[in-house]
Amino acid sequence: MMADLPSYLRNCLHAGKLAVLAILVSLGIVLQILACALYNNWWPMLTVIMYVLLPMPVLFFAGSNGSSLFSESDNNSWVNATKFLTGASAVGSIAIPAILKHAGVIGWGALAMELSSYFIFVLAIMCYIRMNGDDDYSFL
Repeated sequence: MMADLPSYLRNCLHAGKLAVLAILVSLGIVLQILACALYNNWWPMLTVIMYVLLPMPVLFFAGSNGSSLFSESDNNSWVNATKFLTGASAVGSIAIPAILKHAGVIGWGALAMELSSYFIFVLAIMCYIRMNGDDDYSFL
């Protein structure tokens, strides 16, 4: 279907996809900051550490072949370590606000905004992976 469109329409669609990604990431950042600023409590910013640590195992251990992360039959120990560390960071991104709420450091509103920010970031990553999988979409 995309191959039938003229090149200028395809470029507009690609720009629209990038705009949606930019809006999602911006919304996640705004929610992250609002969770701290509205309640005058900056402890929820601890989850930013996990957001920074989340892609590091993939960057360091997965190598140039990122498709090996999605296969289950690969017995490479580096790929398994990457999956484990990425999963631990993802769980930590949810656990930190939950622990802060349980300890009484943050309120329900800040917890809701933190978790909403996390799920918006996950949605943006899933959209990026989906867009990257399209045959006729490329940054180069």
